[in-house]
Amino acid sequence: MAFSADELRVLRRALAIALHPMPLSDEDVQDCLRLAGSVDEAVGEAGRLRAFLLADLARYRNALPGSVTGYLELLQDALAAGYDPRPDDLAALRALRGRPLAATLLERCQVLAERSVRARLAGRSAGLAAPGPRSRLLALPGGRAADREPDRPRTPVAPDSPRKPGDRPMPKPSEVFPPRRRPAPPPSEERAAG
Repeated sequence: MAFSADELRVLRRALAIALHPMPLSDEDVQDCLRLAGSVDEAVGEAGRLRAFLLADLARYRNALPGSVTGYLELLQDALAAGYDPRPDDLAALRALRGRPLAATLLERCQVLAERSVRARLAGRSAGLAAPGPRSRLLALPGGRAADREPDRPRTPVAPDSPRKPGDRPMPKPSEVFPPRRRPAPPPSEERAAG
């Protein structure tokens, strides 16, 4: 991720304020919120790019052996981006291990897969949960959100609760996609012999 000169200025100022707390002007708060929005947008874009790369990788893997070159290149890119190889990848690489690049990637993927499994097992045994996605920055401490009343605990909604009058029920598939009607056969023309 790269920051522009203006974003770096805002980031430097925000870090200085975090280290030495002082009241913030409205302009500083707006600059920080804009920067947080830009970071959130960049993280979202990176997530979309990763999803596209993984979908592309799966498509190439499903088209093996005809897509060997493209699959191996995409797998290298995915591994460089932090992708944990899946069992399908290991199976595909085992089938392709006659190629030098596939054999090298197989060794690398086996090490990464083993490391990933060990990390998951260590996390479970320690009772740690996997980190969730980064939540969006909604307010700065001591900002305007501090003036609002504290959040009240929310009561869970029962799944069988009655619908409100304005709620629409979920449509059935037959309502969304009505059955096709067969085309009527063309009317037979009776030729009069005459």
